[in-house]
Formats: sequence, structure tokens, C-alpha cells
Amino acid sequence: MNAPLPLAATAADLTVERIRHPLQARHLQVVRRTPVSPGFVRLTLSGPELAGFASAGFDDHLKLMLPQPGQERPALPTLQDGRPVFVGPRPVLRDYTPARYDGAAGELDLEVALHDAGPASDWAANAFVGQWVGIAGPRGSLVIPTGFDWHWLIGDETALPAIARRLTELPAHTAATVRIQVRNPADQRVLPSAAQVDLQWVEALPAAVEGLALPPGAGYIWAAGEYSEMAAVRRAVLAKPGVDAKRMRIAAYWKRGVADHHEDLASAG
Repeated sequence: MNAPLPLAATAADLTVERIRHPLQARHLQVVRRTPVSPGFVRLTLSGPELAGFASAGFDDHLKLMLPQPGQERPALPTLQDGRPVFVGPRPVLRDYTPARYDGAAGELDLEVALHDAGPASDWAANAFVGQWVGIAGPRGSLVIPTGFDWHWLIGDETALPAIARRLTELPAHTAATVRIQVRNPADQRVLPSAAQVDLQWVEALPAAVEGLALPPGAGYIWAAGEYSEMAAVRRAVLAKPGVDAKRMRIAAYWKRGVADHHEDLASAG
């Protein structure tokens, strides 16, 4: 007897959900440092204040707070009228994706790119076990169901942690088309997934997207990277016949010449 064919994703499976989280700032310590590739290091953070941490979306972002020179621990913000306010020296703030959170083990992984000189990259290049940092957030999550027939995951190296996390979440019955741009070919790596994955490391994301055709069935398009590149990716996606603008999320994780930039260019749920 032949096994039944898998059913197409139903409308109930495909509701994108926005979740808000109470803003909480935490002091954590580096407990493990793991080189991932020449341009990336994974820092595992832990501490009692990690209890209650929540990250429901694969592309969540939190604020990493670094101590100022002479500080053992960075200053944490307090909430005033719902907004974070710092008293004393303001720490360096940068957005990072929670690459892995293990509540049972009390561990949170962040992956930091080491290519560019800057406070966060310089800190990560020299971070040691026992060093204190602060985190705040995520303030919210966009939970994109895994039940779509297909997923596009498109991004540069800043999007690699989110893409890698998403691929570990996808089930075997779905297909994932993945296009990633990295400056150093040595940063290409195996990205485990149960899904049927078409992964290519490319030189230009907009051109890579232009060469793709929408698969049949219900799908979701996710992309993140540099602002101008993502604007071009968005135009290429929207030019495709049959694309559903309500089933896509395109974000600028950074912008040339601007520090600590994050912006949604196309997001709908």
C-alpha cells in the first residue's frame, strides 16, 4: 500500500504571529568561546539573570551591551515610561540574533562577525571566559510558521546566524532555497537541516534572487542584510509574478556608514 502524499500546508498552519516580550536587561558572563570560521566566533553566555529569557522567532534581535573602559560590567538601562534609560556611561550597543538558547542548560549563544574593525567586533575578538556583558530584549518576535511548502532564506554574513537557526527548525516535508553572500569564502560552512535545502553561496544577492522562480504551493520569503542590497532584493522579489507581499519579510540589519542600524523594508503578517 502506498503511503499517503503529504498534505499541502493549510491556512491554519500559516498564520504569522507577533509576540511582545517584557523588556528586561540582564548581566551575563561569557562561559565558552567557540571559533566557527575565520570570520566568526560563537560566544556562549550564561548566568542566573538569564532565567526567563524568551526568543520565539528565528530572526529575533537583542541588544548586546559592552562595558566601557575601566568597567567590569556595563551599565544596564532602567525603564522610564516604557523606554530604556541609562544612568551613567552609556555602553556600546549592537543588535545580535540569539543563535541558540537552551533554557535547561541556561545558555545563550551569540555569533559575532570579526571582519570589520569596531567596538563589538574588537571586543569579540578578545572576549574571554568570565567576562561580563549585558543584554536587553528581545522586545518582540515574529513567529513565521514552519508549515509552508517552501521557504526562501536570503542574506549576507550578518544574517547567517538567523538563517542557520531557521534551518534547524524546518521539518523534512518543506523545501528551503538559501542564498548567502560572504566576503571570505572560508566563512562558508555546513548548515544542518531536516528540510530539503538548496544552498548556494553567491557574490551578489539581488542577482541571485532575480534568477529564482517562485515554486508552487504556499511559501514565505525572508531576507536580511545591508540596506541598499536589501532594497534591491525587495524590488527583485516584488517583480516576480505571483509573489504574495503579505508573506515576506525583508530587513536591513546594517547600513553602510551608519552604526547600529536595523530597519524593516518589507514585513507583513
